[in-house]
Amino acid sequence: MYKVPTKEKAIRSTGWKTDFLIGFPDGLFLLFFATLLIQALQVSVQQFYDLIIWVSLAGAVLVMITSWLANRGDPHDESTLSPQERKKLHQLDITRETIEHMEQEIAQDASRWANTLQQEKVQTVSWHPLRAVRSSLVAGICFLAGALIPCWPYFANENFSASSRLSSLLVFLSATLFGFIKARITGQRLWIVIFRYLLLTAGIWLAVYLVRQVLIEV
Repeated sequence: MYKVPTKEKAIRSTGWKTDFLIGFPDGLFLLFFATLLIQALQVSVQQFYDLIIWVSLAGAVLVMITSWLANRGDPHDESTLSPQERKKLHQLDITRETIEHMEQEIAQDASRWANTLQQEKVQTVSWHPLRAVRSSLVAGICFLAGALIPCWPYFANENFSASSRLSSLLVFLSATLFGFIKARITGQRLWIVIFRYLLLTAGIWLAVYLVRQVLIEV
């Protein structure tokens, strides 16, 4: 039976490009959403800055933790049922034949996934704690770099109306540039990736606008 690579060898971050694709857009869109939403809460300028800083730091920490966990991988062999999973199935009064059939399906899925990785030439690397730490740090830095773009106009100008317009413009431009870079790195269709991120940016802006309108009515 084919064994799917687990903690010893699996798909993990293989360089700064992977970490950039994970961290940068999270920081860009989370802080774009946060800066627009916090303005609707009618907080003071200093409170606004404090909240933005805490959101940025908390987001960076979460991205770093997620990157670490993703690099660590899952010690369970995903081509078979774990003893805990098998025990739960028995407790549900599922027959042995059904469980065996499920295991066969899982093994077949694992084999197909392994063939896909081989066909797409996806690189798998061995687990190494220093590599995981480096990946986590780079993902966190990329998150903060993305977060700086929507935040910078507010720190440069306390006229939040003007800052909001400039921040939105920078985020739309950054989303376009990021879509271009991601399409180049991943080999996806350029216009589809760019359109997807522009649509996401517009969706965030519209969602916050609707929330602010509701708060005004209240």
